Amino acid sequence: MSELGSHLNTHSSGEEAFTFDPSAYADGVELSELPIGVFDSGIGGLTVLEALLTADGFHNTDLKPGADGRPDLENERFIYLGDQANMPYGNYSAVGKVDYLRELILKDAVFLLGRRFWPTADAAAPRHDKPPVKAIVIACNTATAYGLADIRAAVKVWGIPVIVVGVVEAGARGLLKASKEGAVGVLATVGTCASEVYPKTIQSTLGLAGRSAPSVTQFGSANLAGVIEGDPSYATPVAEQVAADVRGLVEAHRAAGSPAPLKKVMLGCTHFPLVIREIDAAFAKLREEPEFAPWIAEVREFVNPAEWTARELLSELAKARLRRKGGAETEENRFFISVANPRCAAAKLTDTGVLDHDYKYGRETGHLDIEDTLVVPMTRGGLPEVSRRLVETKLPAVWQRLPEG
Repeated sequence: MSELGSHLNTHSSGEEAFTFDPSAYADGVELSELPIGVFDSGIGGLTVLEALLTADGFHNTDLKPGADGRPDLENERFIYLGDQANMPYGNYSAVGKVDYLRELILKDAVFLLGRRFWPTADAAAPRHDKPPVKAIVIACNTATAYGLADIRAAVKVWGIPVIVVGVVEAGARGLLKASKEGAVGVLATVGTCASEVYPKTIQSTLGLAGRSAPSVTQFGSANLAGVIEGDPSYATPVAEQVAADVRGLVEAHRAAGSPAPLKKVMLGCTHFPLVIREIDAAFAKLREEPEFAPWIAEVREFVNPAEWTARELLSELAKARLRRKGGAETEENRFFISVANPRCAAAKLTDTGVLDHDYKYGRETGHLDIEDTLVVPMTRGGLPEVSRRLVETKLPAVWQRLPEG
């Protein structure tokens, strides 16, 4: 964080890459009118945004529990960032690049705090008319695991009154509403599993609530997020990859020797709720095999951290008195995605125009003068076909707001 901090101090106007203007948060600014920032390593975090756009667990007038037919955050507007050029985040820890991952995560936060973006990848210059945000939702389990503490510390050091919410803590609290019986399985990325953030957070959350510690088994998929995204470097079909990962989780649970079958499954990657039907079908199929049947509950309960993140955000906004008081949306929600910079001499790109795998995972921290990826507007037409179909069919509130392109 020190290198990025020095970079920010040197470029306080917010006009350079990886910077923001702290005066946007000066006394007298009506912070409640600012949008809420949401980021993930790709489009998977759109599942979190869908939950934020549609959650209806409280009465909007007095926040009493219960649905009132109106989205809890209906007056808010959102800015979404999918850092697709640098995804999957879950693989950086496997190649010893945790420090670089942490820098990427801080860069995501800085983008949301700032005004700078590129209108297109081949534009002559960036624009500076994106509004800053009043809250940051880390809609990425791996980024929460490795970057939540960093972002909270940075916000404090920078002296800006910005709320920071992560999906892991919210997801762990969601388990409090699930069945008490049965074991917990965490299906996540390699990086999230390596961090041990879910077992630790689940154990502490349930312990504070007076619940006995459950058996928790993890399985980290190195490929499923990329397959769901439609990344051309992952050729395995979704159903085939899901089946392999579910089998890996069940085999790990069986090897751990827990007597309880897997009953509750934490979807520990924001991409995974997009294929929840395929995941449950894979469990059902595997349960037909006698050697695995005792380790899989007949009926599984899935915990989607996105749904609980919406509750957490509403609570934090209310406590800080930052809920937007206006009527329906008066300004559009905005969507951004990162792409490889075709003009960056230092970057190595593939024939398809994405960052070369070895280059992507071989980068070092501190090179804040190199902008090898650009953040540009996200549109329907700019998404890969697989991703576009998933968003259109499974995330209708997001699809409605996503520009055509």
